[in-house]
Amino acid sequence: MAKRASVDFVLRPFEGLPGEPDWVAMREVVPSATGTARTTAEHGSRDVVVATALPLGWPALHRADGTLMVALQQNAGSGDASRDLADLLLQAAELPAGTPVTATRLPEPGPRLQDVLDLTVPFEVTVHEGFDWWVGSGIDESEDVRDALDRMNESVIQTERLTSVDAAYRAHMGDKDFLRWAQPHDEQVFLDALARLHARRESGLGDGGSVGRFIGAFRSCGLLVPVWDLDQSVSLEDLDAAVAALGERLDAALAVEGSLDANERRARAGLVARQLTLR
Repeated sequence: MAKRASVDFVLRPFEGLPGEPDWVAMREVVPSATGTARTTAEHGSRDVVVATALPLGWPALHRADGTLMVALQQNAGSGDASRDLADLLLQAAELPAGTPVTATRLPEPGPRLQDVLDLTVPFEVTVHEGFDWWVGSGIDESEDVRDALDRMNESVIQTERLTSVDAAYRAHMGDKDFLRWAQPHDEQVFLDALARLHARRESGLGDGGSVGRFIGAFRSCGLLVPVWDLDQSVSLEDLDAAVAALGERLDAALAVEGSLDANERRARAGLVARQLTLR
């Protein structure tokens, strides 16, 4: 029996896609959101809705209006999330309109999202308060879908996307608010820049960290996602301004050439110690 070909592991599966950090954020930290995409002419120039989750755990759907939908928040995979999602899109495209893909499979090597999607189409993200968009977007409202919708709406974490920078999301989690900001930069380069700021006590948000305090970072899909513990009383507008100011400081730090000094190296070691890897 011939051995089944396997897909190579890819550390940074969404690299090269428009909005790579938002793909990572939607996969890991945003409960309910959708993003826009389109397949290439070779694959029919089909409109695609990239979703955090779909009803009943469907991995993909060929909607009744012809739109393809694919869910990012899936645990099983081949080791290359881009290949897995492309395979699901292609499966959905072959199904009759109104039919979901109901189970995932481990694909063999083949086209990835970078091959299937038109890379000139911006990835525009809309964050939703709950999952009512399932019905509003043309998904049939069966009893099972309605039950799943009610369950998901009960557990959704209120999340807001900032406008001053890309891929930054505020999450309201009980008596805590957090900012999680997926970074597009090479991990080592970004850590050096953040260490320069941290050594000068400039890694927080607002004057002296009054808006938010940097508490660590996690790594997912090859990108770093720093996290800040926020003052819950701060408005979204003021948070946006504080994040924009931090973004300017980070840009300046990223432009610095040369080695870190001793204080910055100590700061960097502390940053690395507070990292986690999700996927």
